[in-house]
Amino acid sequence: MMEEKQQKLSLKREVGLIGAVSLIAGTMIGSGIFMSPQTVISSIGSTGASLVVWASCGVLVILVSFCYAELGTVIQESGGEYIYILRTSGPVMAFMLAFSSIIFVRPAGVAGISLSFAQYVVAPFYPECTPPVLIVKFVAAAAIIVLAIVNCMNVRFSMIVQVFFMVAKVVALVVIIVGGVVLLAKGNTENFEDSFKNSNVGINPIGIALYQGLWSYDGWNNLNYVTEELKRPEVNLPRALVIAISLVTGMYLLVNVSYLTVMTPRELMSSTAVAVTWGNKVLGSWGWIMSLAAALSAFGSLNGTFFSGGRVCFVAAREGHMPDILSMAHVHRLTPSPALIFTTIISLVVLIPGDFQSIVNYFSFTAWFFYGVTLSGLIYLKIKKPDLPRPYSVPIVLPILVLLVAIFLVLAPIIDQPQIEYLYVALFILSGAIIYVPFIHFKLCPGVFKKVTTFLQLFLEVAPAEKNL
Repeated sequence: MMEEKQQKLSLKREVGLIGAVSLIAGTMIGSGIFMSPQTVISSIGSTGASLVVWASCGVLVILVSFCYAELGTVIQESGGEYIYILRTSGPVMAFMLAFSSIIFVRPAGVAGISLSFAQYVVAPFYPECTPPVLIVKFVAAAAIIVLAIVNCMNVRFSMIVQVFFMVAKVVALVVIIVGGVVLLAKGNTENFEDSFKNSNVGINPIGIALYQGLWSYDGWNNLNYVTEELKRPEVNLPRALVIAISLVTGMYLLVNVSYLTVMTPRELMSSTAVAVTWGNKVLGSWGWIMSLAAALSAFGSLNGTFFSGGRVCFVAAREGHMPDILSMAHVHRLTPSPALIFTTIISLVVLIPGDFQSIVNYFSFTAWFFYGVTLSGLIYLKIKKPDLPRPYSVPIVLPILVLLVAIFLVLAPIIDQPQIEYLYVALFILSGAIIYVPFIHFKLCPGVFKKVTTFLQLFLEVAPAEKNL
């Protein structure tokens, strides 16, 4: 009788189309568009080339998202790249991704966004000087902890937060776009004359400019991490991807045009907070609004990164690649709270030595390595398993084309200008395979883990969660 009464615990399908678009667009429009334009233009050297980089990033992200839409409708499980690599390339490669993602990539993303949020929040209090690093990091840590609590409480509440902040940041970008259009109409076009002069066309500057631009687009794949919580994924996944990414690409191009209408390339390169510089020049005494808008934007992006990041940890644990406790959900709130708490702790640790610029480059390098592995999995499925049911399909030439771009993005900075740090990141990714053998394959120390799991299960009020298919 007791067994009949026990209900299976699973995460609810509470994310509709509006929530899905908000999760993608709201995570993509984060700190990047307020922080990266100056690095893109300083790497590539000219206004025209910088706009080409932003447009290229948008086109690349749309193409790769089409491939992910097919993967998400063929393999309708949460976990994004992790679950796709597990089903196509096997457990060792999947564990390497889970290890890299949970210990570095996701926490680095959270740390990077929280740092930019904190810089914009603190900036108005230190108008004449650089804010103290300790205060910036303290505010960043507070933001991470607040969002951890929000995401542990309720899925619907965290989606409301996501939609609210997406609306706020879209309004901010529209203000920048309208300001730029007005000034263009008045004849402020001098920065666009001979716009490709002084362009840097080397492999390394193009690679670094693309890294910085793609950081601003990061978050396009967030919906694939929460497929099991999405209503009608076979319809809403491709639809949300197309709507959100098209919207963001168009806005990013117009925002960059606005920046370059107001500022010379030199002014743009020397700005530490480009949106605030734009606000001071166009809005005058109301310039502080841009600082507030950038902070709200980063906070919304942080919430989206958190929401999906906890799911990678959760799904990897459910597949036996992480401690069992991380695969459990709260018995009343139905949120993967142990995975979210674990992600919070790692993010706070990464935040301590964190430096925004380095985080972006190593984050992009690692992310595009695994995007490449994921796309090769899609090519494998198309060739070896053509009969799988596909509610949505793309021509095979598309994943092949994007895979070649991913290989370029991974190899370009290493070949053209080798840095020892990229070797460290590569060794860190490979170390996942070394850890896999004793702890996952041979399951060393199971007794210790079992006692810890039982204690934490009672303390956190969590239970194992079933797949929601």
